[in-house]
Amino acid sequence: MTELWVVVPAYNERARIGDTLRALRAQTDTDFTLLVVDNGSTDGTAELARSLGARVLVEPEKGVGCAVDTGFRYAIAHGAAYLARTDADCLPAPGWVAAARRALTDGRGLACGRIVARRDEHGPLGRAFFRVLVGLAAAFGRLRPAHRGRDYLAPYRMHAGNNMAITAELYQACGGMPRRPSPTDRTFLNRVRRTTSAIVHARDMVVANSTRRIRAYGVLGTAKWYLDRGSGPRTADPR
Repeated sequence: MTELWVVVPAYNERARIGDTLRALRAQTDTDFTLLVVDNGSTDGTAELARSLGARVLVEPEKGVGCAVDTGFRYAIAHGAAYLARTDADCLPAPGWVAAARRALTDGRGLACGRIVARRDEHGPLGRAFFRVLVGLAAAFGRLRPAHRGRDYLAPYRMHAGNNMAITAELYQACGGMPRRPSPTDRTFLNRVRRTTSAIVHARDMVVANSTRRIRAYGVLGTAKWYLDRGSGPRTADPR
């Protein structure tokens, strides 16, 4: 069994997960176990993932946090020393797994990668808007009082749950992913920051992120989401 596992939580992603799994199959480093955690899909997501060679685990408790936590703990129980995560609507760059492995074997406990907008969902203006949102959210996170305090061992750096890697040891030590619907990323990052300072922003870990939230929420709604103002009356999962 391989030391590194890639976990992909998925809910009703049959239309998109094929591209994600093909991107993972095209990695320069293929020495990993791929686990898709199906969060009770009704559209055949699990069946498609199996047909494309992924190991599939079903988590009926709703929420991306539940799916990720179940997947990570399953991987650890089956021998994983290193864990990486992306989402079923994302496209990891070919060197993503290799970059995650380098970061973790270099003594880091958590590696947070760089996200860019998928080129097949929006034109230049949509991608530029996404870059601005990510920059604003990162700045807001650093300034927010809740992210600053003596109990934190490392400064706040924006953490995208769909582009991260962590050691199994640290995942267990920090308490793991919050078992709830999105958003979970900030809470999880702060759990890690209270546990260790061994966190790196790995710019060579690149994932193309879906921008469909812009279409689902609109410009203002998406801005509120990324600035930690929640989804309002909309679902937290824009599928």
